[in-house]
Amino acid sequence: MFGNNDESTAPIAVGETYEVTIQDIAREGDGIARIEGFVIFVPGAEVGDTVNIKITKVLRKFAFSEIEE
Repeated sequence: MFGNNDESTAPIAVGETYEVTIQDIAREGDGIARIEGFVIFVPGAEVGDTVNIKITKVLRKFAFSEIEE
């Protein structure tokens, strides 16, 4: 599941889904979750929410996601 990805050392991949708990809120208002310490921005989530997310974009130090309905 966590194979080598030449583009990134992230423990996640675009298109994958995860259940996460929102730990913080970013300045822009997005929720912040972490997987293995890797930061994921989750628009529309509040601190304490446990949500299923789908990864939409992975950068070197963080990723973006959307909540799965």
